[in-house]
Amino acid sequence: MLDFKPSKPLTFGIELELQIVNRRDYNLTRGARDLLALIERRNKGYDIKPEITESMLEIASGVHESHREMLAELIAIRDIVLGAADKLNLGIGGGGAHPFQHWADRAIYPKERYLLVSELYGYLAKQFTVYGQHIHIGVPDGDAAVRLTHLLARYMPHFIALSCSSPFYQGVDTLFHSSRLTSINAFPLSGCMPMVASWQAFEDYFGKMSGYGIVASMKDFYWDIRPKPEYGTVEIRVCDTPLQLETAVAIAAYARTLAGYFLAHPEIAPHPDTYQTYAFNRFQACRFGLAGTLCDVETLARPELRQDLLATFDRLSETARELGTVDALAYLRGRAVRMATDAAWLRERFATSQSLSDVVRLQCEAWRSANTEWVV
Repeated sequence: MLDFKPSKPLTFGIELELQIVNRRDYNLTRGARDLLALIERRNKGYDIKPEITESMLEIASGVHESHREMLAELIAIRDIVLGAADKLNLGIGGGGAHPFQHWADRAIYPKERYLLVSELYGYLAKQFTVYGQHIHIGVPDGDAAVRLTHLLARYMPHFIALSCSSPFYQGVDTLFHSSRLTSINAFPLSGCMPMVASWQAFEDYFGKMSGYGIVASMKDFYWDIRPKPEYGTVEIRVCDTPLQLETAVAIAAYARTLAGYFLAHPEIAPHPDTYQTYAFNRFQACRFGLAGTLCDVETLARPELRQDLLATFDRLSETARELGTVDALAYLRGRAVRMATDAAWLRERFATSQSLSDVVRLQCEAWRSANTEWVV
């Protein structure tokens, strides 16, 4: 039995994984334990914790109904983290992957769950030193979670392209806008949830997988989007961590608006072929970002990803007004019209300096700075 804990529909929260670097050459460093020890003295109950390797830190918002309140909370958390990092002469940055670190140099954080993952998956655990944004959207019950997971799957390329910030990996330009998801593809339980029709059907599936001895909990599924029964949410996991908080919050507001649209239109059903084109569309977003080409199973059209995104924003305009997310969608629209992504910004910085160390230094400055395009 996999109980689904109901939550208030369209409440939302986010988790952000952050890079911890030294300030000599801006490579990753094992700073998580010292940083967390210092943060603990100043923390006011905020959710700040370790991740799988000692060069990572995760921060999480509380449960919100307003993206403006979410941003205010995350700015307060950022200030606490940066205050501690400054005392330790560490840098903190966003971005989906560190541009030049070597995975073999990473150290697993000494926490039971992470040590078990390392024992099971071997070198994949250290290669998992990539940095993502997870978005949780509240839903009333398990059936709604299953339906929303299937419906949102069609839009995962939008979230990849809006957040892409990992063009460099292991010291080279990958030619991808988001290389981070390639590291996740290596896990045997990555990909998508099967096309089950209800929470009961999902429970049956989970029961079989558990009976086979393949999974023990939902954490064992590394899916791009999945129900999170203990939180009563649907969790989107495809986003790179953006370079600035404002972008992360705006993307979360887009997810909330999209979910609001689908919850308000119960007549819309998931297309049975959604997952037949999923891998193709996902690759297009990772490789080409907003310039990718999608395959739409509803219309059989092949729209440019950016045009598909802008058309979706148009369709969501009434829902955005109802939820108060117009400003967040306008911010994302402006970036999309200009083809402005964090991946492009990183490549531009490298073209100027020809130094990946300098690129990371600028990532850290960007994380510390307010976004002047943000209109809240």
